[in-house]
Amino acid sequence: MPSRRLETESVGAVLSQSLKRLDLGTRLDEYGVWPIWNDVVGKTVANNAQPEKIRNGTLFIKVSSSVWMQQLQYMKEMIADKLNQRLGAELVKNIFFIVGKIQPIDDAAADVPQKLKEEPAPARKVDTAFLETIDDPDIRQAFERMLRNFAKRKPKTA
Repeated sequence: MPSRRLETESVGAVLSQSLKRLDLGTRLDEYGVWPIWNDVVGKTVANNAQPEKIRNGTLFIKVSSSVWMQQLQYMKEMIADKLNQRLGAELVKNIFFIVGKIQPIDDAAADVPQKLKEEPAPARKVDTAFLETIDDPDIRQAFERMLRNFAKRKPKTA
């Protein structure tokens, strides 16, 4: 039995040294974003924004529309801070958004107002019901502020 334990510790030591030598440890840590993303940003945001890749501390997020890109742009520092808190290290130094097709994670996408899924002319009245689906109070509050400002804007005329 002792030889089996020694063998396991040796494999662990070799694996650890290999990860350090190849600098894969940091890269593996960075990919810790994927399992926590949906929980950190909430279902509504996760249905409209998903991590695509991470390179040298820059997290590339695919978003469903330019409206989501614009809204999340104002929140990117807060999102990075929340991700880094959960990861226990400053791995996400910047966030870059790209518009692309998002696969909804569940039926929560049905709760997102159509106004946020598409890019319509701004409206004076905004449905805020989806805010209840955002668990994180800071992210929910940021969306509330943005929606209030959005509602104050005058509608564009054609």
